[in-house]
Amino acid sequence: MTLRPLTEAEIADIRHKLHQLESEHRELDRNITHLDQVTNADPLLIRRLKKQKLALKDRILVLRHMLNPATGD
Repeated sequence: MTLRPLTEAEIADIRHKLHQLESEHRELDRNITHLDQVTNADPLLIRRLKKQKLALKDRILVLRHMLNPATGD
């Protein structure tokens, strides 16, 4: 199976989605950091947020790889 090069529109769409996911990832990181500092924070909520953050990171890596298959960046 031969892969075709991405079109400019596809690249723009991937970059846009990548930017959105990176913003969500940063926001989750801030929320997790804040909750970690709160003494009565719900540990289950923190675990869920960390799983969500990890899933976002995986999606970010996939998109980065699509933009630059040689390095993933």
